Amino acid sequence: MNKDQLVEEVAKSSGFSKKNAEKAVTHVLDSIFAALKQGKEVKLVGFGKFDVRSREARMGISSKTGEEVELPAGKVPIFTAGVDLKKALNQD
Repeated sequence: MNKDQLVEEVAKSSGFSKKNAEKAVTHVLDSIFAALKQGKEVKLVGFGKFDVRSREARMGISSKTGEEVELPAGKVPIFTAGVDLKKALNQD
């Protein structure tokens, strides 16, 4: 599902206009981005947790050339699924 499809689903299930559903989805995503940029975690009970972790510099292999390249240190987003999401995915 992409963002447009998500907006469509939100509009259908909430009764919002497509324009208002797009605003809502955009604001939620922007809020998650902002919190993560500030180093905060975002917990959505039952769904999961978004967090940021630091990654040290390391050596990797270029997929184009096969040569070793140094990958710089940086921050990476992490998502951990919540219990309810895990249960929902494993129901038949």
